Amino acid sequence: MRKLLLMAGVAGLALTGTAYASCPPVTVADPQGVAAGAYPQQYDLAEFESAANCKLSFAENPAIGELNGRIRGNGDLPAVADRLPSEPLVLAPYTEIGQYGGVLDALSNATESGTSDFLSVRHVNLFRYSDDLQTVVPNVAKSFEWNDDFTQLTVKLRAGHKWSDGAPFTANDIAFWYNNLMMDKNVFAEAKDYALAGGKPMKVEALDDTTVQFTLEAPKPGLVETFTSSYAQPYQPKHFFEQYHPALNDGADEAAKALGYEGGYDLIKAYYGNSDWMDTPSPMLTAGDRISNLPKDAAPTLESHILVKETAEGRHYVANPYFFQIDTQGNQLPYINEMDEVYIGDEEVRNLKLLNGEVDYKSQAINLTSAPVLLEGQENGNYTIEVKPTISSPTLAFNVTAEDEARREIFNDIRFRTAMSIGIDRDQINEVISFGLGTPQQYIGFSPRPEYIDEKWSNHEMAYEADRAKALLDEMGLVDKDGDGFRDLPNGDPFVLDWQFATQATSSQLVELVGRNWTELGVKTTIKEVTSDEYRSAQSANTLDVLIWTKGQPAGSILGDSEIWVPPFDGYFDVRTGMLWAEYISSNGANGIEPPAWVGELKTQLDIYQSSAPGSDASKAAANKMVEIMTSQLLFIGVVNSPAPIYHSNNLKNFADFKTSSYEYYRTYPYRPAQWFLSN
Repeated sequence: MRKLLLMAGVAGLALTGTAYASCPPVTVADPQGVAAGAYPQQYDLAEFESAANCKLSFAENPAIGELNGRIRGNGDLPAVADRLPSEPLVLAPYTEIGQYGGVLDALSNATESGTSDFLSVRHVNLFRYSDDLQTVVPNVAKSFEWNDDFTQLTVKLRAGHKWSDGAPFTANDIAFWYNNLMMDKNVFAEAKDYALAGGKPMKVEALDDTTVQFTLEAPKPGLVETFTSSYAQPYQPKHFFEQYHPALNDGADEAAKALGYEGGYDLIKAYYGNSDWMDTPSPMLTAGDRISNLPKDAAPTLESHILVKETAEGRHYVANPYFFQIDTQGNQLPYINEMDEVYIGDEEVRNLKLLNGEVDYKSQAINLTSAPVLLEGQENGNYTIEVKPTISSPTLAFNVTAEDEARREIFNDIRFRTAMSIGIDRDQINEVISFGLGTPQQYIGFSPRPEYIDEKWSNHEMAYEADRAKALLDEMGLVDKDGDGFRDLPNGDPFVLDWQFATQATSSQLVELVGRNWTELGVKTTIKEVTSDEYRSAQSANTLDVLIWTKGQPAGSILGDSEIWVPPFDGYFDVRTGMLWAEYISSNGANGIEPPAWVGELKTQLDIYQSSAPGSDASKAAANKMVEIMTSQLLFIGVVNSPAPIYHSNNLKNFADFKTSSYEYYRTYPYRPAQWFLSN
């Protein structure tokens, strides 16, 4: 199951501020026959030393002691060799051995605690995609192996791997995450779908310190894909949380109350956020005066950098002294000392900071409409703009479980959804918003579209047909009854669409053009820009008429995650509809609204797809049926898939040529940003 792809040769430059390690630059044979005489992207230590015929010695960031001093409670550092695993992961830099030091300046567009863009820079998981975005390779894990029918996954960890506070990281931390967080209803009222197999809990057990085994009720080959591309990390520091976990410590509630919390679970949530999205506010932002009594400012991590300061305006991080990766000369990564994240919700202010060269890297929420001015400012701002393909696209939905029954009836009518789809002039949007670089396409769930999915679905009810759209609306009884030029409800009440959107998801120009198209159909549409937090809150409260966010998922990710295929058809951070359908399903019919029959059929086909061997006839047939059901219902309406800019400072080195600007492959994560460094 382990494959390594090869990359171009690595220059053998000495690391500034450290001794040259014992292995000189080497070339090795290419086992895949891709590029003989090149370094692989990564090695385990023994693999590297065998290929290089040398013995690595380890070197550290000369500032690591001072940086560690800013991490409350970490204490003095052991020698670097004692901080690394016995087999650290060896990363081959893209172009050169880096320099230690510097502060990476990041700009996040959300007013909540950061965004996936910056989180991906320090992120790690059990596995990752190689640069080809297809090959899965170990990362935190040393290796993994499936049984023949994908019902048992065995993962080996690196002996001696440590959390950022120096405590051992073991298989018990994975078992703790699953059994005592994910499966504890006091933490997660309902387990995440990716943590289930066939809708049932898995058995997750630590066989020894470095071996964990997942035993599944049903085949789920996509489990590995989930822990390759997702932000969700399947481990948490048991040594830190167990003292406050009521199921593991009889004195947990009393210990938490002594620190000012209602009980142990309340304190766990203060650190963990009862969320697999590990970028929720830390106690530094939420604890107030209680912070000085807490054991740590932030929970221990395996990531490349550790949170040391948080305010409502941003966050600051320092290098993790126990990070498990080294370069090909034995120097512990990361190279960059510190990371500073600033929250700016206003798109114009963000663009101004980018133009001024005040940011080292950004991709999320740089809309293509900003590309011309950013491209023009590259030389003065000392940065580079690269325009790359995207996976997800702006996607619209109507609230099919709206509280107002009259609106709910309209939004559930396929004639209405069809009219609103063919009432969008996508060619105009492509020319105006995407400068003709985009591809008008319907939402089909899979993105990019696998070759075995019929291309017709990408074009389903997508051509601009305003007259037909008007006829469908007339047929529904949505006509202008009071002569004001806008359509009214069949009962005579005004019909006005309330459309709120955030620029984190799409450009205001796109929303305005679609709103203008719909107004030309006689459907009055009020548009309001809100923050990402405000949008998500209103969506969760089921109060919006029109919903929009980017949407689309690769076939591999869908193998492990059902979220976009079952009500409400995505997570908190994305575009959702059918909130009350989801409530009906989760309550076994006690609450909410019963979904239509096609929702159940969609789930049946999804189960077949996820349990079948990838690429098999059964898998392909199920995928085609999923696309047919989802797309023919037009529950979600695609607009235009457009490329998107990626911004990086010219001082940021070892920056890879990204294949895509993509949340779905977790942005920077496949490209090993721990090797980034800032030139003098």
